[in-house]
Amino acid sequence: MGALLSLPLLAVPSMGTILSFAASCCGAATCSVVCSACGKCGNSVATRIAYALILLVNSILSWIMLTKWAIEKLQHLMLDYVKISCGDGDCHGWLAVHRINFALGLFHLVFAGLLLGVHSSKNPRAAIQNGYWGPKIIAWLSFIVLTFFIPDSFFMFWGNYISLVCAMLFLILGLVLLVDLAHNWAEYCLIQIEDTDSKVWRFVLIGSTLGMYLASLAMTIVQYIFFAGGGCSMNQAAITINLLLWIAVSAISVHPTVQEYNPKAGLAQAAMVAVYCTYLTMSAVSMEPDDTEDRHCNPLVLGQGTRTTTVVVGAIVTMLTVAYTTTRAATQSLGLGGSGKGQIRLPEDDEHGLVTTQPSARREMRAEALRRAVEEGSLPADALLSDDDDDSDAGGNTAHDDERSSTQYNYTMFHIIFFLATAWVATLLTMDWDDKRQDDFATVGRTLWASWVKIVSSWVCYAMYTWTLVAPILLPDRFDVS
Repeated sequence: MGALLSLPLLAVPSMGTILSFAASCCGAATCSVVCSACGKCGNSVATRIAYALILLVNSILSWIMLTKWAIEKLQHLMLDYVKISCGDGDCHGWLAVHRINFALGLFHLVFAGLLLGVHSSKNPRAAIQNGYWGPKIIAWLSFIVLTFFIPDSFFMFWGNYISLVCAMLFLILGLVLLVDLAHNWAEYCLIQIEDTDSKVWRFVLIGSTLGMYLASLAMTIVQYIFFAGGGCSMNQAAITINLLLWIAVSAISVHPTVQEYNPKAGLAQAAMVAVYCTYLTMSAVSMEPDDTEDRHCNPLVLGQGTRTTTVVVGAIVTMLTVAYTTTRAATQSLGLGGSGKGQIRLPEDDEHGLVTTQPSARREMRAEALRRAVEEGSLPADALLSDDDDDSDAGGNTAHDDERSSTQYNYTMFHIIFFLATAWVATLLTMDWDDKRQDDFATVGRTLWASWVKIVSSWVCYAMYTWTLVAPILLPDRFDVS
């Protein structure tokens, strides 16, 4: 694993030794140590970090395998005595990227099936999700090797059709969760204001809304100044349409009819959608390719400075963003099949970090709560027996287990979203890619296709948010509107 991670760092020889040592820390044994010694963050947090790191490493590996640079470096490390070849084809390029991401995607699909129906860490299968990191990494790397024995024709079909569809599903899912997050955030702030009548929460709600609108306005002005010069009709249209759309959704949010059917709708949700979609538009115009005739439409291309450093940093930042976004989306998917509804959660002995001198008193209170729940019929009678088993089995291994009562997220949906993310990474890297290019490093997302995907995604996000506002008006029976 250390060798794989250190490949992109060979471009910076002065730091190679130090950083390759740091990269080796992502090996199987170290992952297990980190996940078991994560301190105050529970099992679920450590697990999500580990899977995000695997996705990040896999994405960087597939990126450096897009060109022949990595193969040449490996051959050079072996003093050119060994020539690396993959049958009749190349070990790098379009097919290699899809092979590597297919391997991790298959890895997550297998785990999605194995963890179906797991709702707490008491289930023996939960250990598959939260442990066995050594075998997991070995299995992942084995899948990568095995994919190079699969015929090219399979990956031609996979990359052109299946992976593209899954990538679009990943984008749509991300937009759905963004709109859901906007509503949840505003509603949470309103609940805090109603329950506590706190000026702090009023300031948080008003301040965050105003801040997001100011950020949207600032990004729009920057785009007009730097990316919308004469002749840049595509940029001018994209920026103007985005500006009109976020003004429109803001007006719809406070429309009297919308407020009548959904009193919790307001500018807070619209501001979050506006700042995100404005960011997408700015990202699109700033990542236009540098091989077009109208190079003056993207001043960032003209002022790149050191080409290799810019490309490497940009690619790694993109992969970090994908890994973080995927992890957040995968753990916010309760509405898409999560296990968070309809369950009774009782506080665990170690659920908070307060120091206490009476742990037995807490266990007695918990047992009493369970007995009352059984008497009222809220829980089955065997819940008391399982509680006794939990107390007897509790030890050092459960000191930071935050999923003994119920999982923090749906394991199966988590792995399905990670599978979709691998398809998105492969599509992002290979769409409009020319295998005949001789660059040492491939730029990530700097294509017209990627720019238009971001622009259209922002429009779809506006449409989704608008639908959540007008749906209760058009379909009152579906939303229990009296």
